[in-house]
Amino acid sequence: MIPRMSIVNISAYKFISLDALPALRERLRQRCEDLALKGTILLAPEGINLFLAGPRIPINDFMASLRQDPRFADIEPKESLSDGVPFRRLRVRLKREIITMRLPAIRPEGGRAPAVKASTLQRWLDQGHDDDGREVVLLDTRNDYETDVGKFPQAVDYRLGSFAGFPAAIAADRERYEGKTVVSYCTGGIRCEKAALHMRELGMQHVYQLEGGILTYLEQTPATHWQGGCFVFDERVAVDKKLRPAAAPQSDLGSKVRPEPVALPLPSGERVAVRGQSGDEAESERASRSFPASIRPSSQPSPQGGEGANARSAEPDGSGANA
Repeated sequence: MIPRMSIVNISAYKFISLDALPALRERLRQRCEDLALKGTILLAPEGINLFLAGPRIPINDFMASLRQDPRFADIEPKESLSDGVPFRRLRVRLKREIITMRLPAIRPEGGRAPAVKASTLQRWLDQGHDDDGREVVLLDTRNDYETDVGKFPQAVDYRLGSFAGFPAAIAADRERYEGKTVVSYCTGGIRCEKAALHMRELGMQHVYQLEGGILTYLEQTPATHWQGGCFVFDERVAVDKKLRPAAAPQSDLGSKVRPEPVALPLPSGERVAVRGQSGDEAESERASRSFPASIRPSSQPSPQGGEGANARSAEPDGSGANA
């Protein structure tokens, strides 16, 4: 009998220039197969994004072999435990981006936006403002079905269908953030990292990303300002405030998230594929439509007066979990 909570789920990403991707894909695929690991690894010229699950020793062996490549030597995955492996198979895929934004000029490898630690954000939320007395606005960069599972209730939520819609949404709503401190957040850091860089490129000041995303916030703080669970991109569907599996009710997720029992959103942060389409095909179809005239910001006001897994956090450094 498999001991309870004996499966280790890891997620990690790193923005780093990669070449010879087919050979790297084959090497990582073979290593995962040798260790009987399941999950998804995404590779692109801009970096790596991975979600894997298995017993502790094979997971540790995979990470040790991954770090033998100097490009990945500093990757520190986020971890959470479950009773079983929440993936049905192994996928190692090549993509244009490890998180789709369609702004090739945004290169996190060239320099990150400043990050705020989970403990600092918790303190800002407790005291009602940042350390300079500015109002703090939380900005959720995730997709709509993720925010329906759990969120900071006072955060701005654009009800995104995919992360590729974020640039248009923020461009039409910049005035909201003037004179305030903005903290972008996502599941594990990858989307809010790109989002914060893009906002900086737009000339927005006092923009930060939440270091390590929601998963780190739940791990390292009392999470008193968080509401609900945290959507994760595997068959657990969600984890609770203690990072334990806590699948959200079907009514919370809606049919667009789980149209079939095994049809889960891609861990790149893109929308789940509709029946008969791959995730990339569904994304391309959506991208061909014009962006709606109304961005529908959250019905929740921005904060008044302030503000998926084990993670390492460092104040402006960056690796962490995906999405």
